[in-house]
Amino acid sequence: MTTQNQNQLAIIQKDITDAVSKNIDRLQSEGLTLPPNYNHSNALKSAFFALSNSPSGNLLQVCSKESVANALLDMVTQGLSPAKTQCYFVNYGGQCQLLRSYFGTQAVLKRLTNVKDIWANVIYKDDEFQYENDRGREKLVSHKTSFENRDKDIIGAYAVVQTTDDEEILTVMTRKEIEVSWGQSKTKQAVHNKFPQEMAKRTVINRAAKAFINTSDDSDLLVQAINNSTENEYEDRPRKEVNPEHEIREKANTEELDIQPDKPVLEAPVEQPRKENIQPEPVVINANEGPGF
Repeated sequence: MTTQNQNQLAIIQKDITDAVSKNIDRLQSEGLTLPPNYNHSNALKSAFFALSNSPSGNLLQVCSKESVANALLDMVTQGLSPAKTQCYFVNYGGQCQLLRSYFGTQAVLKRLTNVKDIWANVIYKDDEFQYENDRGREKLVSHKTSFENRDKDIIGAYAVVQTTDDEEILTVMTRKEIEVSWGQSKTKQAVHNKFPQEMAKRTVINRAAKAFINTSDDSDLLVQAINNSTENEYEDRPRKEVNPEHEIREKANTEELDIQPDKPVLEAPVEQPRKENIQPEPVVINANEGPGF
């Protein structure tokens, strides 16, 4: 990498860090609470390392700066860190998107005020799995397995959310339902085939989270960030081409963006719109500068 390219990347990283940090400070003043012992500066450092060393290339170069900033803002809002394999970043059509790992979803759900614990297991062929419908809600009765069954076919998976009242809320998925979900996923099928147990757990725990999170009384900022990461998994979100400059004017007050047009300008890909009415407002920086499980 040439010195000029290194300087450009350093400028991009500084702009993104400043913008995200500024927004986090604002959100904390509005009531956002980060997990105890969570240092968002350290999380950002590990995130930039992950972004620069992605299997898809240096995402700081191939993804728009706005999308990188939004992904990092969602990461910090959820209290996640790539260093703990709780999340990772992918390039999707020139847009950087944050995906949670199985461990990341567990960590995020435990932040909700009414969640005590959450876990998931896979169901193997010849396992004895029983559940019942208790007043319209699925309830785990028993799951008996053996060491030998772990090498047999996976026939399903389930997740249990334990509330602070010790109520256990069950979500069950058959193998067919899991594979349908995998078919809509942006994650390459080879990953599902190589790590079927962990990917099945990840799928069912995301299903459980989606139903549970939206009934939570927690901060809308946290809930929306969780939903953003969950929706990033799938292909079925509507997409359309937009004018990036028009989108920026619509979404943010440019007086707060620290725009410095004299910095090196890189080609920006066409922006993909995020969902409307998302809180917090997307981070926008230098409009003309594009760049675990």
